Parts: sequence; structure tokens; C-alpha cells
Amino acid sequence: MSETSTQGASTKKDDNVWIPLESNPEVFGVYANKLGLAESAHFEDVYGLDPELLAIVEQPVKALLLIFPITSSMEEQRVVQDAELEKKAQPHLDPSLIFIKQKISNACGTIGLLHALMNAGVTLDPTGPLTTFLLECKDKTPDERADLLASTTLFADAHKAAATSAESSSVVPQDLSTDLHFTAFVQAPSAENSGESRVVELDGRRPCPIDHGPSHNLLKDVAKIVKEKYITLSTSMHFGLVALSGQ
Repeated sequence: MSETSTQGASTKKDDNVWIPLESNPEVFGVYANKLGLAESAHFEDVYGLDPELLAIVEQPVKALLLIFPITSSMEEQRVVQDAELEKKAQPHLDPSLIFIKQKISNACGTIGLLHALMNAGVTLDPTGPLTTFLLECKDKTPDERADLLASTTLFADAHKAAATSAESSSVVPQDLSTDLHFTAFVQAPSAENSGESRVVELDGRRPCPIDHGPSHNLLKDVAKIVKEKYITLSTSMHFGLVALSGQ
């Protein structure tokens, strides 16, 4: 599935506007390996949300990256939900999750990738750049992590390399505006109930991680969320789902 994505509709070409990243497992794989993802994990397309198509995705699925169109109805719902999230507690939410706010236009692909890699429990090179970034993030707020991301030229360079790589089929547009956006899903332990796992969505446009409830099978749980909370709010076909599988 090869869609490109962003947050926002800025057309100014500067350090705060990155080239949209393609939703492509090969692009994500090369990018993640450069950051320090071990070869025991990989990315693959989820070709559909029906049970027979979910069944061909290699398990265990540790995270999922969803690309979706930003529509007016979705934005209206997001504003209402964000206001509620800022008021109510999410007692099951794992406080050790690493969440990064998005301050750079078109960086949602990189932020989604980082959310997946840093919260999925996959094996990372202990001397790799992502491990270093992860350690620097631990005691910072989501906004401070966003500033750290913006000041770390490694990620801007790696994002640009991924967006313009041989694995990517996208042509770099003159106008960097787009209405597509990435969000990530991971499975995290409940902070309230020992032994219980939760589906958590990590989207840098939102005020905080979003607890979607108990999780027994991350892939099936996310497929249900995508059907009910995303696809029903859009007539667009520009959806894509990529799984991070392995260890």
C-alpha cells in the first residue's frame, strides 16, 4: 500500500515541513534498520481487515501503523474526543509509554514509526541511534521529546532519505500539502489490572496516548478499531495498514 502522508497543510519548504513519507513496508524496514531495529522484526502490509486476510499476517504482531485521510467529519470528532481526553483520566494507561507530540508538518510517518519501535518491545541495537534517543526521551515530556526530535538532525536526514529512497515509489511533490496522516497502535500492559493488556493508539496530533480497551490479539483488535472509528467516517479509499511483526 503506497500512500503518502502528513499532518497539516503547510506548503512552506523549510526545516519544519518534511517530505511526506510513503506507507510502504520496505521503506519502513530500511528506515528502521538504520535506526537500529534488529533483523528479527520486519514490516509487512495488511491487505485487508477480513479474517482470512488478517490470518496471513505473520505473528506476533507487535505494532501497527495506520495511514488514513483527514476528513471534516474525522476532525470534528477528534476535537470533541481531544477535549474529553484532556479532562478524564485513563487509569489503565501504562505510564512508561513513550509518546511524542508532533510539531513538524509531514513528520507523522517518522513519529508513528518511532512510537511503534519504542513501545512495541522489539529488539533494538543497544548502541544504535534509536536506543540513544529512547534513553534521552525517558524523563522528558511529550513536548520536550518533540523538541528533541526536531533538534536531532539524524531523524530529519533519515526521514528525507526514506521518503526519497529507491524503495519508495512516491515522487517528491512541489506542494508538500496532503490530507493523509499516520497513527500507531501498540499493545501495552494495564496500569490497573495485572496480566491484562490494552490497545493503545499513539498519534502525535492528539493530546495523549489513547486507551482503546483490553487487547487479546493486537491485529484483530486494531482491525476492529479501524473499521469502527476510521473507515465509517470516510468515503475515501486512501487507507493503509502496515504491521510490525517479529521480536
